[in-house]
Amino acid sequence: MPPALHGIWGRPYLDLAPLFDLSCLADVDEEVCLGLSRVAPSYTGGSLKWMGVVAPPVREDGYRDLMEVIAGFSREEFATFVSLSDRPGEFELDRHREYAFGDETDHPLTRRQMLYLKYRYGAYFPWKVAYHFLENVAWEDKNLGAGKSFHREAREVFPRTLALIEKLPFREIGRAVLFGLESNDHAPLHRDTVPGSRAAVDHCITLCPRRNKRFYLCDPELTTRLYVDSPLYWFNDMDWHGVAPDPYFRYSIRVDGVFEPAFVEELRRHAG
Repeated sequence: MPPALHGIWGRPYLDLAPLFDLSCLADVDEEVCLGLSRVAPSYTGGSLKWMGVVAPPVREDGYRDLMEVIAGFSREEFATFVSLSDRPGEFELDRHREYAFGDETDHPLTRRQMLYLKYRYGAYFPWKVAYHFLENVAWEDKNLGAGKSFHREAREVFPRTLALIEKLPFREIGRAVLFGLESNDHAPLHRDTVPGSRAAVDHCITLCPRRNKRFYLCDPELTTRLYVDSPLYWFNDMDWHGVAPDPYFRYSIRVDGVFEPAFVEELRRHAG
């Protein structure tokens, strides 16, 4: 294990593939690729720098954060930007520096706004193919399943994928989302949870049917990369992690929730 990697129970991550029958992954992959052509994925990850979750070198890598772009808007530029929202009348132009937009804010971006930020100002969205099978309202509720259900469209377009997700040993599911990267894009090194802020590692499972998404973990000194070569795994998102660029589309599906207690015990034995 790379030095000082937080990991899970002494391991850098847990490879869950040996614990499941994954013979359906080829069919799931075919369904996902066909289904993505029938739905309207969104963008995500464009404000990681503003959110303060990226590794120090990423802050100066030249890729523009959407909130850094918006913070530099003049009154006139802001007026053009909010004209592309669904409710432009909600915004007071003279208070334009008080608003926050994008992931985990009160003002999610419309598709028009995301494209405008990309085309006009060079904002970088790492995941340009993001699709929620089951959506969370805020980061804090991503592991809580109360009152949530899979979207009707997702059930119609991705039935095999959802059947696999529903077989996973979760007591409840708070979020299930596909993260896809276009050719040559990368996911910047970041961490979702501040080390020490949680007593235990949040429960999640990542599915990577093709095993070709070069997801990696990195030690705090940012000297060692550990690539995760598994179609099904659980990692500690208190560790720095990212995805290396490749000249083709890649994706994974992350499911967050609460594991069945018996599965947690099985995992402890598996890790040991």
